[in-house]
Parts: sequence; structure tokens; C-alpha cells
Amino acid sequence: MKQIIGVYGASGFGRQIMPLVKTQYPHLGISCFVFIDDNSESIELNGHKVLTYDEFLQHPSSNKEATIAIANSQIRELLSNRLVADNIKNITVSSKTVIVLDDDTVEISEGSILCSHVCLKVNIKIGRFFHANTYSYISHDCIIGDYVTFGPRVSCNGNIHIHDHAYIGTGAVIKQGTPDKPLIIGKGAIVGMGAVVTKDVPAGAIVVGNPARLLSK
Repeated sequence: MKQIIGVYGASGFGRQIMPLVKTQYPHLGISCFVFIDDNSESIELNGHKVLTYDEFLQHPSSNKEATIAIANSQIRELLSNRLVADNIKNITVSSKTVIVLDDDTVEISEGSILCSHVCLKVNIKIGRFFHANTYSYISHDCIIGDYVTFGPRVSCNGNIHIHDHAYIGTGAVIKQGTPDKPLIIGKGAIVGMGAVVTKDVPAGAIVVGNPARLLSK
């Protein structure tokens, strides 16, 4: 076997991502796709082997690639650094239903996962290992940092800056900023499910509700 593709994480999200990965490599057979998980008790999942990371490294394939389907952004960063150190290519995963309105003005860094029906509009810069779940969208003039996570149906309107490791929960709506004063979601901030964010969120803060209010920091 000359090539093997690993989905790092055998949880629910990993199982959802595996079909997207297989679609990107239609020339490979099912045996070329595996889950990587050091904590799983399963040896097979949805027809795919579950390997520990060491087993993945020891696999005889000469061409190993992987994507990290783990929601915890801190773990995602640690694993991405591990893959780099071991010369494993980090792949970007994108559903066929993803819409990018203007490829020339949308910049997506390595390791991102874009699920079904994600929409990226124009003049967007996205950092490393970004996760956007189903039906999320990012409008114009937005900057997304590294290791940011969007739950399903996140609405990120124009002129918004989201810093590294922020987590935006399912159905959250972020109000549009302005060119001279973009709305800021600080580093490591958490926006709760269904929250409506109308003003800046400090680094490390947790906000919930409509309008979003500070729960803790």
C-alpha cells in the first residue's frame, strides 16, 4: 500500500469527516483510510481500522497524510505539531457542497475542515486548522485565527476578527462590525449555543444569551 489517509479522532465528528475525506481521494480503496485514536477501545469503526498513532507511524505505507477531527483546539494544536515533527502532511478537508464566492479573495490555511454547506463569501483570511461545521457561513472582510472552531449554523457577519482558539457554538450569530471598528472575539473565548453577539468578547471569556452577556472569564 503506497498511501494511507488518517482521520485523527474516532469520535462522532471524526466519523462524520471520514466520508468527506474519502470523497477527496476517489482513486483510493477503503483500506487506505483509517482512524487514528490512542484512546479508542475499537479496532474497527464503520469499516475502517482504528490505529494508535504509533501504529499509524509504523504502517508500511510510504505516503502518510492526516486530518485532525478533534474539537478541542488545544489538543488540535498539539497533534498538528506532532504530525509536523513526524513529517506527516496535514490535509485540508472540504465538502463538495462548500461554497466559496471568490477564490481570489478567500485565503484558507492548512489543516482546515469545512463541512457540508459551509459558505465563505469574499475578502476572508482563515488561519490554520479551522473547523467549520455544517451550514456555517463567514461574510465579507473577516479574519479568523488559528485553531478556531465553529459549531453548526454559525453566522459570522462582515468585519469580524476572531482570534486563535476561540470556540463559537451551534447557531450563534455574530453582529457585523465596521471597517474602522471590526467586532472582536478574543483569544480562547467561548460563544455559547444560540448566542447573539453584539459587541466585543474579551479573550478567555464565555458569553451566552441574546444579547450575549458575560458568563465567566
